[in-house]
Amino acid sequence: MSGVAVVTGAGSGIGRAVAVALLGAGYRVGLAGRRAEALHETAGDHADALVAPTDVADPESVAALFRAVLVRWGRVDLLVNNAGTFGPAGPIDEVPVEQWQAAVATNLTGTFLCAREAFAAMRAQHPQGGRIINNGSISAHTPRPGSAAYTSTKHAITGLTKSLSLDGRPFDIACGQIDIGNAATEMTAGIAQGARQADGSVRPEPTFDVSHVADAVLYMAGLPLGANVQFLTVMATAMPFVGRG
Repeated sequence: MSGVAVVTGAGSGIGRAVAVALLGAGYRVGLAGRRAEALHETAGDHADALVAPTDVADPESVAALFRAVLVRWGRVDLLVNNAGTFGPAGPIDEVPVEQWQAAVATNLTGTFLCAREAFAAMRAQHPQGGRIINNGSISAHTPRPGSAAYTSTKHAITGLTKSLSLDGRPFDIACGQIDIGNAATEMTAGIAQGARQADGSVRPEPTFDVSHVADAVLYMAGLPLGANVQFLTVMATAMPFVGRG
């Protein structure tokens, strides 16, 4: 397995696990995230890692990321759109508009901007084509209480994934979505302690090792471009998803 990959949100959690797994599998990887120090920690001593501090909500920052990758390696074979934020929590009438807009900017517009740049590179390069994998989330299907911003953006990612999958067909660009439930990371640490349920109670939820997410992404990325995992759900077996609420 080899090629050139870009991973957003690569400074921690799922993004770091995926980036390290790709490097271990022989990919050259552009590491995108807001914190340069965290990206350097992900890169370690890998010669095939490119640290590229990036704000995915900023079109010029995203364009600079892909320019750097293309200058370094000349092509893009894989984009893992992982950067995201939980955003504001609470009833919708208590959600500040600016916090809604910030969540949309990172989770949805950021995914669009990165996909846009990757798509352009994949369409223009020779040999043509590549793969985009979007991080959807269980919330792309079923919301948690008080999560209007996060849930709305993740439902929108599903629509973007479908559109990219369709529009990429003529150019050998495949697009799939991985929906992750309760992978154990810093971002989800509170879930293991107690998460609010649909009935108003707060209960701990099971989690699973983030390495299994990386394994799933490697499987999706390793397929030939003539095959695609359109949607894949990987989750803690006993988490309240099937039957949530």
